[in-house]
Amino acid sequence: MSLLRLGVWGTNTVFSRFQAHAPEQVRLTPPARTILLPQLSPTGHDDVLSDEDALKPDPGTEADFEREDNKLAFTPGQMSKLLNPKSLGAFHALGGLTGLEKGLRTNRKSGLSSDEERLDSYVSFEEATNTTDSPSSQVPKQFLARTDTRSSKPRKPSDSAFVDRKRVFSDNRLPERKAKTILQLAWMAYNDKVLILLSIAAVISLALGLYQTFGQSHANGEARVEWVEGVAIMVAILIVVVVGAVNDWQKERQFVKLNKKKEDRSIKVVRSGKTQEISVYDILAGDVVLLEPGDMIPVDGIFIEGHNIKCDESSATGESDLLKKTPAEDVFRAMEAHEPLKKMDPFIISGAKVTEGVGSFLVTATGINSSYGKTMMSLREESEVTPLQSKLNVLAEYIAKLGGAAALLLFVVLFIEFLVKLKGSNLPPSQKGQNFLNILIVAITIVVVAVPEGLPLAVTLALAFATTRMMKENNLVRVLRSCETMGNATCICSDKTGTLTQNKMSVVAGTLGTTSRFGDRKATAPDPTDLKAQSDATVDVDDVSTTEFINSLAEDVKILWKDSIAINSTAFEGEEDGKQTFIGSKTETALLSFGRDHLGMGPVSVERSNAQVVQMIPFDSGRKCMGVVVRSQHGTYRLLVKGASEIMLGHCTKIIRDPTKAVTEASMSGDNSESLNQIIDTYATRSLRTIGFLYRDFEQWPPAGARTQPDDPQQAEFSDVLKDMTFLGVVGIQDPLREGVKEAVLACQKAGVFVRMVTGDNIQTAKAIAEECGIYTEGGIAMEGPEFRKLKRKQMDQIIPKLQVLARSSPDDKRILVKRLKELGETVAVTGDGTNDAPALKTADVGFSMGIAGTEVAKEASAIILMDDNFSSIVKALMWGRAVNDAVKKFLQFQLTVNITA
Repeated sequence: MSLLRLGVWGTNTVFSRFQAHAPEQVRLTPPARTILLPQLSPTGHDDVLSDEDALKPDPGTEADFEREDNKLAFTPGQMSKLLNPKSLGAFHALGGLTGLEKGLRTNRKSGLSSDEERLDSYVSFEEATNTTDSPSSQVPKQFLARTDTRSSKPRKPSDSAFVDRKRVFSDNRLPERKAKTILQLAWMAYNDKVLILLSIAAVISLALGLYQTFGQSHANGEARVEWVEGVAIMVAILIVVVVGAVNDWQKERQFVKLNKKKEDRSIKVVRSGKTQEISVYDILAGDVVLLEPGDMIPVDGIFIEGHNIKCDESSATGESDLLKKTPAEDVFRAMEAHEPLKKMDPFIISGAKVTEGVGSFLVTATGINSSYGKTMMSLREESEVTPLQSKLNVLAEYIAKLGGAAALLLFVVLFIEFLVKLKGSNLPPSQKGQNFLNILIVAITIVVVAVPEGLPLAVTLALAFATTRMMKENNLVRVLRSCETMGNATCICSDKTGTLTQNKMSVVAGTLGTTSRFGDRKATAPDPTDLKAQSDATVDVDDVSTTEFINSLAEDVKILWKDSIAINSTAFEGEEDGKQTFIGSKTETALLSFGRDHLGMGPVSVERSNAQVVQMIPFDSGRKCMGVVVRSQHGTYRLLVKGASEIMLGHCTKIIRDPTKAVTEASMSGDNSESLNQIIDTYATRSLRTIGFLYRDFEQWPPAGARTQPDDPQQAEFSDVLKDMTFLGVVGIQDPLREGVKEAVLACQKAGVFVRMVTGDNIQTAKAIAEECGIYTEGGIAMEGPEFRKLKRKQMDQIIPKLQVLARSSPDDKRILVKRLKELGETVAVTGDGTNDAPALKTADVGFSMGIAGTEVAKEASAIILMDDNFSSIVKALMWGRAVNDAVKKFLQFQLTVNITA
C-alpha cells in the first residue's frame, strides 16, 4: 500500500465566502487535494487512486455535480463516486464519516431531525471535509439541519418536510415510466421500410384499380375488380401492424403489472434519536438506516457501526462471497495511520442483502442517484433495429430501386413506341390519351408487382410460431423481434455466477487421510494420444463418486466427520422462499448440505442438542479456523477443528491411519505432509476453496498444562491446545457448473458463436470455471475489469477478438464490452441473473435472464427469460432464431421468383 501523500486544501477565502453566501448560485466543487488513496475493487483489491481523481466527474455526469442554491456541502455526483467501483479515495476526500455527517447535516446517532423543513444556512465543501475542527464522535451544532420557522402556516408533512434535501438529492422514488398507448405502438410497428414501400404500392395500386374499375369501359359480364389488389395489400399491412402492436401492448401491460407488484415495504430508520418505520420510498440522503439479517438494502450508504454485518452482494455486483463490513471510523483511522486497507469495506450498496449481523448505516444516495436506481433508469432506453430488420430494410431499398429502374426502362421503351406510332395515327385525341395512360399503368404495375407484399406478414407469423415453440423449450420470449435476432448472434457474453454455475456452493471433492478420495471429475481414462489430457488426468483418475466413497468409510469415521461438520458450525436451519434451507456463510451451508445428503446428518438443532458441548471457539480471521470441544459418553473430550487447510496442516503431528477401517492415528511422515500439500495445491488450481478437518482427544478439560481463560477457568486457551492435532481430511468447495453447460458451450462454438465469460468474481476462479466449461482455451485472453476499462480504443479493438474471460468486472465494464462488440459489427447476446447484469442485458442485441434465480431488474432488462435457468436453453433459442431466418429466406426465394416472373 502506498503512503498517503497528505496535502493541504487550497484555502481560498473568496471561494469559501462564495460557498457560504451564494443562495442563487450553483455550488462549485473545490480544488482537489494531492493525496494517493486506494480504490476498492468489486472483490476488495486495492488500486492506487489519487485524491485529485477521486471526486472527478465521469464524462456525461457533470450535471450531477451541480445543484443550484445547495445548502448541503455535497452533490449527488460526489456521493456517487463512493460506489461503482467502491472508492476509499472518494471516502477519504469527502472527510470520512464525520465529513459526510457535516456535509449532509445529520448525526450518526440521532439521524435526521423529524421537524426538518427548509434549511436556513449553508455548509461549504471545505467546512464539511475539514476533519481537524472537531472530534469525530460529535458533529458541531452549526452543521446540523435546523427547521426554517419563517413560515407560520402548518402544512402537510409530504409538502413541507425535507424540502431542500429532496430538491438536491431526491427521495427514493424512481420517475414513473409512461406506458405507450396502442396507437403509439401501432405507429412504431408501421415505421418499417418494407411496410412504407408497401403502403406506396398499395396507394398507387388502389388509385389505378379505382380508375380502371370506374373510369374504363368493361365488356358485358366482365367483373369490375381491379381495385381488389390495392385493398388486399392494405389489409396485409393492417394485419402486420395490428399483430405487432397488440403483442407489444401486452408486454407494456405486463411491465405496468410488474411495477404495481413491487410492494411499498417499510424500513427502520433513526430520526430525532428515535427508531421509526417509514416507507422505503421516503428514505433520504442523511438518514440513519438500521440493518437486520434478511434485509434487502434499498439505498447506497456508508456503514456506521454494528456487529458482524455481512452482505451478499452477488445480485448487485456479481461478487459470490459474503462481504464483511468494516465501520467507517475504523477505515478512516487506518487510512490516516497508513495501515493496510485490504478487506476493509465500509460501503453499503443498494440491491444487496444482509445475511448476518445487525448495525446501522448513513444513507448517501437514493432514487435515481443510487446504484440500483441508475441501473433501473438505464433500462429505459429505446430498442434498436434488429439484424433481420436491417437486412429487410436493405432489401426494400434494392426492390424499390430495381422496380423503379425496370418501370422507367419499360416506360421509356413504350413511350418511344407510342411517339413513333403517333405520327401516322388517325385515332381521336381521347383514344391517344387512353393509350398513353395504359403505358403509364403498365410501368407503375411493374413497381407494385416488384414489392413482396406477403413478406412482413410471413416474418411476423414465423416469429409468432417460433416464440410459442420456444416457450415449450423453456425460453419465454418477451420481445418478439429478439427471436430472429438470436439467429444472427455471433457472440454470447455469459455471467458466471448462477448462469454457468449453480450459485450454490457445494463440496465437489475431498480426501480423508491420504488415500481415500472422491471427486466430481469422472474417472475415465484419457485418450492415449492426448498427452495434455494424460497429464491432467493423473491427479483425479483414482477418484471415485461421493456415494462410493462414503460407503467405503468406517462407521465411527463417518460419525467423527459428521460431528466435525454439524456441531462445529454457526450456520442454522431456516426457511427461505418457503423452502427449508441452511442459513449462514456459503462455506458452512455447503458443508451442512454435504453432511445431510451423504453422512446421514439429521436436523442441525437435534445433532447439537444431542452433543455435550463444553467449549466453543468462534472463527477467527487471524487463526483462520474455528473449533468445538465435545464430551463423549465415556467421559473423554474431543476437540474438533476446521479451517483453512494449508494452515491446519501446520498444527498436525498425526494423521488418520485408514478411514475405511476405524478412527486410529499414525504419525505424520514427511511423505504424508508432502502428499497432502500436493492435494491442497491441486484443489487450489481447480479454484476450489479448501477446508481442513482436525481432531484431538483429551482425558480431561481443560487439559493439564494448558492455560485457562481469566474470566472462565473451565475454558482452555485455544492456542495452548491447538497443537499435536490429528489430520482427518480436506474437502474442496466450489460453485459447481450447471448440468449440460460444457455441451452447450461446445454446441455454440460449433455453430460459429464465440462464448465469453464476464463476471464480478476474481480472475483465478473465473479462469478455472471458464476452462472447465470450455470457454477459456489456449491462446485466449483473460483480463480484469479495472485493467480492461483503462485500455485505449485501439488496444481494446486488438484484445476483444481474443478476450475469453473478463473478471472483477463492474456493471459498466460489461456494458462497455457489449457496446464495443456491437461497434465492431458483432451481434451480441448477453446472459445474466443479477441486478448488476441489467445494463449489459439492455445494451445487448438479445438479453437472456434467469427465470428462477434472476432478479426482477434482470428480467425487466432482458428480451428472453430462461425459465429453467439453464445456459443450455440458449442453444435452443439460437436454433429457433436461425429457423426463423431460414423460413424468411425460403419465403423470399419463393416470393421474389414469383414477382420477377410476373
